[in-house]
Amino acid sequence: MSEPSEWLIYRGAGEPHGGITQLPPPPPWRDFAGRDADHGAGESDGDGSADRRLGGYRHEAELHRPGAEELEMINAALYLRRPLLVTGSPGAGKSTLAHSVAHELGLGRVLRWPIVSRSALQDGLYHYDAIARLQDVQLAAHGAAAGVDTTAGRDPSADIGSYIRLGPLGTALLPSDQPRVLLIDELDKSDIDLPNDLLNVLEEGEFGIPELERIADRLPDGEAEVLTDDGRKVKVKGGRVQCRAFPFTVLTSNGERDFPAPLMRRCIHLRLGRPDHQRLATFVRAHLGDEAARVGNDLIAHFLERSRSELISTDQLLNAIYLTDAAAPAGRDRLADLIIQRLDRPR
Repeated sequence: MSEPSEWLIYRGAGEPHGGITQLPPPPPWRDFAGRDADHGAGESDGDGSADRRLGGYRHEAELHRPGAEELEMINAALYLRRPLLVTGSPGAGKSTLAHSVAHELGLGRVLRWPIVSRSALQDGLYHYDAIARLQDVQLAAHGAAAGVDTTAGRDPSADIGSYIRLGPLGTALLPSDQPRVLLIDELDKSDIDLPNDLLNVLEEGEFGIPELERIADRLPDGEAEVLTDDGRKVKVKGGRVQCRAFPFTVLTSNGERDFPAPLMRRCIHLRLGRPDHQRLATFVRAHLGDEAARVGNDLIAHFLERSRSELISTDQLLNAIYLTDAAAPAGRDRLADLIIQRLDRPR
């Protein structure tokens, strides 16, 4: 059996060495080298997020099929063009659900808006860089004063789109024949106003960009070219973004707060329960392969036992199985318990 110290890369001895070259490949969910990988048609996500969320072995694994209620609620949201509010404990698969739908239906990269306490509706819709535009106007004026024609007789307002970038929500509402998938992640972390601020946009499927609306009559054909969250350039006419196909919108919550009734009645509500042994084994198989699921079967059972009385996450289980398999230290169970620390422990 390997000595516990044999797997250590950093040894704390203070002596420089080249041990970093001994690191094994990263866990699939932490592999960022594939950001520019060429995915198949309808599967391209541009940043490797589908592989990290769904697992690099998802085509080889016998993936767990969602339960009847879960399938029905997802399809209800698709049919009714309503947001899907998904609640459940950390690691229950709330965010993965959005990636799974996008992958199966060929809807492209998931537009993700991670919510923090400072998030505002404006962050999700668009950002206007007024400071950069002011600086460019000043540089142009300075060039004109020096006798250099930097505008070539153009109306400065025609370039305003260069300073506007649509956010994930704004990009999802662009007119298209097929819906985009939008993930508004951990909505319960927002301040008290954001859920209410979302109501009108989610109900109407459109929003205005005042900076463009004010000058629409001075723009060529009333259109301005802006940047999207995907990094593409699109034209916005009349300063308004209006969807044709309402995006499949997943709002996730850890159940840490109640949302206002007006938001709840506009959403389809899905509660994800605690995964069983079969679902956890499939989850491990999708990310690490059949052998890892077999070797880690005892850790899965131990994880389930602990989850009955402790708040722990399936992400921690993946980390523990990967690390104990890659390192194979003598104290395997002890290391797994160090990795899978309860999230509700008093700090």
